[in-house]
Parts: sequence; C-alpha cells; structure tokens
Amino acid sequence: MESDVTIFKSLIHLMETLQTENDCREFLEKLRWKNEPICPHCGSVSESHYKLRSKGRFKGLYKCRDCRNRFTVTVGTMFEGSHIKLKKWFLAIYIFASHKKGISSVQLAKDINVTQKSAWFMLSRIRHNFRDKSEIIFEGITQADETYVGGKNKNRNRGKRIKNTQGRSLKAKVPVFGLISNGYVYTKVIPNTKGKTLKGLINELVTKGSIIVTDGWRGYRGLSDDYIHKIIEHNKRIYVKDKFHTNSIEGFWSQLKRGIIGVYHVTSPKHLSKYCDEFAFRFNTRKLKDGERFNLALVSADDKLEYRELIA
Repeated sequence: MESDVTIFKSLIHLMETLQTENDCREFLEKLRWKNEPICPHCGSVSESHYKLRSKGRFKGLYKCRDCRNRFTVTVGTMFEGSHIKLKKWFLAIYIFASHKKGISSVQLAKDINVTQKSAWFMLSRIRHNFRDKSEIIFEGITQADETYVGGKNKNRNRGKRIKNTQGRSLKAKVPVFGLISNGYVYTKVIPNTKGKTLKGLINELVTKGSIIVTDGWRGYRGLSDDYIHKIIEHNKRIYVKDKFHTNSIEGFWSQLKRGIIGVYHVTSPKHLSKYCDEFAFRFNTRKLKDGERFNLALVSADDKLEYRELIA
C-alpha cells in the first residue's frame, strides 16, 4: 500500500475518519487511483480528466479527456450501480474481512441498517471479489487433501435423512479439494474425488518434481510418477511421517467448517465455492493487520457481480 494511504487501526477509526460519502469517495480514489484518475472505458490515466459539477458541486463524476466517456471511481468495481452508500459498503467490508469466521447477512443487516436481502447481496459481491484471480502454481512441499461439506443426518428431518452419508459420501455432501504450501491455501469445489479429478488438479497447479503430501486415499495413487509422493496413513493412526504431515490443510478445513456451522449454519452447493474463497482470503492474508486487509479488499474490488447472475 502507498505510504500516504491511511491504514485504519479499528472500526471506530474508520468511522471517525470517513464520516461522509465524499470522504469515502476520496479515500477510494486515493487508494485505487493514487490521485490520478483512470478512465475505466479506455484506460487513460491523467490528472486532466474533466471534473463535472452539479449545481456548482463536484461529486466524483469525471469526463475522460480522450474517449469523452463519463465515469466515477466506482465504475468497474463491485460498488457500481449500487444504491447503498459507500460508507455502509466500507463498514460491511471491514467487518467481514476482520471477523475471523465472517458475519451472517442477518447480523450485517442489523449492523448497517439495510434489509437482509441487501446484506446478502453485498456479502455475495464481497466474496466474489475475495476469490484468487491470479494464476497459482505451487512448488516445494505441498499438502493436498479433500473434505466434504454438508449436514449431518441427525440434524435433518426424519423424512429427509439419507443412508450411508459418513466419510467420502457424495449423497449428502459436496467435496472440496485443497492445496497448501508455504502458508498459502487454494480451494476448489469438485464434482467427485476420483483419481482423474484429484490428479488432474494437482498436475495443473503443482510443479512437477515437487513433494506432494497426502493421506492414503486411493484417488492419489499414481502421483509418484511425476512427484515425490509422501503418504500419511491415517487409517493406521499415523499422522506424521519423516516430518511430513497434512495437519496444515486439515487445520484450514477445521476453520472453514467451524465458520459455516457457527455463523452461516448451512451453505448451498451452488454458493459453497464463494464461502471457500472467503475463508481462503482471510487465511492467506492472516499476517496483515485488519486495516491492511481492508485496503487490499478495496483495491481488489474490480469485478461486479450482477444479482441475476448470482441467483441464476
């Protein structure tokens, strides 16, 4: 982050500093543009873009000196087209990014005084922008594992209970694959845990010749052809072998599931990937201060999720 950009120390610090919509807009411009407006239509960067005024007041509307299109700092971001004030967006992002296990839409709606439907849409847009947009390549010692997210039979109505849902059952749960290396985690919702699926992802994301650490699941058989494959046989109560283990990725699964159970209670298969992105973002930025994570979230907010796309 730029040295002259404020790093908020707490939520109250943010509220005291950004008291008006103009304060929020100027902070977003400074953070995203570094005081040089960037036209989202043609990419022109210039301090000479025209400032358009309404009744003698400038409210953040610019006209590009090159392509002549109008724009604001929110165009091309998740804030574009939203009728909710930037101050409420900022509060939502700060709370959401700093709470270790997230916040429910019901609670957020109460905290920032919006409807639950609006809060859910806001959180969905934030999660959508939390996803990792870079091309990830793992190397070195990489732990690989899969988990299953879904409810327990004892919590279902008697008529909706499903037989044989323990372990790697796809009848009632959704499989999620994960990789972790050097403290960085990657997740992906997958259709199954067959060898073709698991090994395909590993071949795509992990450099050949790296050390891959997995449990004894048969879906990982054959990895030794391209990798140094270390198998930790959990079925034999072996959890560490020659200093290799899968404790890091399993620890992340624990955080994910506790967050879902304790805060969200239930997630649909359709939206599960967004919740995984949310927890991965917090995990991968865990060494940042809350204010730094907040600024990073604003800089990364460059993808607009439409409501019709969300509910399609």
